[in-house]
Amino acid sequence: MISTLYSTAENPAGSLTQRIHFQQLEGARGPIGSMAGIAIAAAVLIAVSNAFGVLISNTDSAAPAGVYRVVAHGIERGELVAACLPITIAQEGLAHGYLRTGACAGNAEPVGKIVGALPGDSVEIEPGWVAVNGARFARSRVATHDSAHRPLPHVAWGSHRVAAGQVWLFGFNDRRSWDSRYFGPIPLANVSGKIEPVVTW
Repeated sequence: MISTLYSTAENPAGSLTQRIHFQQLEGARGPIGSMAGIAIAAAVLIAVSNAFGVLISNTDSAAPAGVYRVVAHGIERGELVAACLPITIAQEGLAHGYLRTGACAGNAEPVGKIVGALPGDSVEIEPGWVAVNGARFARSRVATHDSAHRPLPHVAWGSHRVAAGQVWLFGFNDRRSWDSRYFGPIPLANVSGKIEPVVTW
């Protein structure tokens, strides 16, 4: 199985190749040594990526910043998982800058989120909190506007029963997380597996 690495660090938007290219352009303004260092680092990252099928992808944070890898396909409530959002949701995320480009369908990055609710669970969405099966989550207030002050649509207020084959994903570690509070449940099949940290900072 090919390991996939995920990072929740807050880096500039764009794919890895785009960010490397941007860094190379910035390095052109500095000393020759800086340019050479960036070029070498870029070449090494690209070579490793191509040779081992490693994808380094930035996600909005549902956990401490760091590098993560997929370790299993089991999906349990409370676990940090990697998932590809459905294309229509992913396209909305890309258009608003909530997601960066990546390997998922629709050219979007996978997200790292906490499994909040599974089939059969009851999810309550209220302005000040989110609850699953009656248990409220801390720091789960629903935002009305995003960081660019644009209105932020959310799922309907009230109780929602999780349907078969669906999962609700949350990122309460970061108040800016764009998650199931706003786009609702996603197919369980879109979850690639549990992820664990390789290194965090």
